[in-house]
Amino acid sequence: MGRPVILLGHGRLGSAIVEGWLSTHTLRPADLIILARSDSPALRALAARGVRVNPDPADLPADAVWVLAVKPKVWREAVEPWRAHVGPQAVVLSVMAGVSLSQTAEPFEAPVVRVMPTTGVAQGRGIASAWAEDERGWAAARALFRPIADLVELSGEDRMDAATAVAGCGPAYVLALAQSMARAGEAQGLTAEDADRLARGALRSAAAVLDGEGSLDEMIGRIASPGGVTEAGLRVLAADGALDDLAARTTQAAVDKARAV
Repeated sequence: MGRPVILLGHGRLGSAIVEGWLSTHTLRPADLIILARSDSPALRALAARGVRVNPDPADLPADAVWVLAVKPKVWREAVEPWRAHVGPQAVVLSVMAGVSLSQTAEPFEAPVVRVMPTTGVAQGRGIASAWAEDERGWAAARALFRPIADLVELSGEDRMDAATAVAGCGPAYVLALAQSMARAGEAQGLTAEDADRLARGALRSAAAVLDGEGSLDEMIGRIASPGGVTEAGLRVLAADGALDDLAARTTQAAVDKARAV
């Protein structure tokens, strides 16, 4: 990274990011500072590994990359105690959904970059969308997230909410579909345990196909033989544009929620 990183907030996403950084050696523990409102066994374990947790504010480095991983609704209150420690030589990286670049930049003199990652970054297999307006912001995003995610550099910030709805929310939607498949399998006579295991296996099989090359349409074609049982089910999903309509309405709901934060 070349400079220390200060993570403000250690919730679900923040902790996943930290796990990814350390497991991929993107950061050394000594180069990471975590500022959290409360103590926890997870934070104590990180401190034992050499991560600095809630150090004296006077010891915060002036040239750090600040990663804002706090709840969007309270972000202003969360950053206020630390604003004086974020100098112009720092970089501010926000992973907060629905908070625009211009809003995040208001309290700071430092450049700002937005990155929206999925929790898959914990295993170094996340997806993240990013937008910045200067090279220092882009450099921080690339250094911190390319090792733990497929970093999609958007062509404009106005695409961020849609990217969040597709990639950030999408894993939950895929899991919800698998859950519905398990219920349907149970209705067809499978036990609840077997249906759950089979639906999970379907997800793992889909993930294995994704490791190959080709478009999503081509990947579907590799599984669905012409005239086969998979194609029969796909016809139901595609009937009258039902699946595309459901996906469009689902994505729109997520975008609307992001814009309302």
